[in-house]
Parts: sequence; C-alpha cells; structure tokens
Amino acid sequence: MNKVILMGRLTRDPEVRYGGANNTAIAKISLAVDRRFKREGQPEADFFNCTAFGKTGEFVEKYLRKGTKVVLDGELQNDNYEKDGVKHYSTQIIINTIEFAESKKAAEGNGSFIPSGDGQPLPPSDAGDDFMNIPEISGDDKVPF
Repeated sequence: MNKVILMGRLTRDPEVRYGGANNTAIAKISLAVDRRFKREGQPEADFFNCTAFGKTGEFVEKYLRKGTKVVLDGELQNDNYEKDGVKHYSTQIIINTIEFAESKKAAEGNGSFIPSGDGQPLPPSDAGDDFMNIPEISGDDKVPF
C-alpha cells in the first residue's frame, strides 16, 4: 500500500502547465508541513513537492494560492534520474485528492488568498465563525442515541 496524507500550507503559487494527448492540466505545488515534535536546532517544517493531474490540477490552478492551508492524500513516487553519470534521487507526492483545511474566514484572518471562481478575492464573510450553536442538554433531557 502506498498512501500519504498531508496537511500544510502552499509555499508558493501553483505552477500549472497543460500537456499530453488530451492537453491535461499538470499542477505542481510545494507544501510546508509542520513537524509534530520540534527539537532544538532542527527544522520546524518539512517541504514536499506535490503534483496533481487532470481535474485535480485544474482545481489547484483555480482555487489555491501561496499560504492556502490544504489537506491532501496521494502516493509517494520516486523521481530518480542519472545525468552526466551522477545519480540524482528525489521523491514527490502524486495527489489523488486535495481540499481546503480551513474556512474562508480563517484564511482571511491569516492573510491567505482564497479566490472566487473568477480569480478575484472573495469579500469578507458575515457568517460569523461558521459554526452552528447547539443548545446544551439538561439532565432531564434524553439524548436520542
């Protein structure tokens, strides 16, 4: 089994090109993922090169920008090659699915850019904190499950 799940922020705007027989979207992103345990003198984050193809690549191109927090699942792939007799080793993540990992309001609060469908920034939301108020249950009320 080869499955990778990552949550982090884009370190730069996506690089998108179209190619192949069907002129398929190919989107490349770099994702910064905070380390769970931080040690003195060690990096606080790891950086992963990720690639999305087809409709997923089009989504990346249309909606993601530097600083956007996302969660993705994909597959780890070797990207090794030899040049001038020297072997070069690297890995990349091939994205299967990708989605936003924070609300529009949270993204606006940290300075991330979330575009609308026409490429323009969305106006600030007046929806509050995007959570629904749930009344507290007293001891006499029964929970339905």
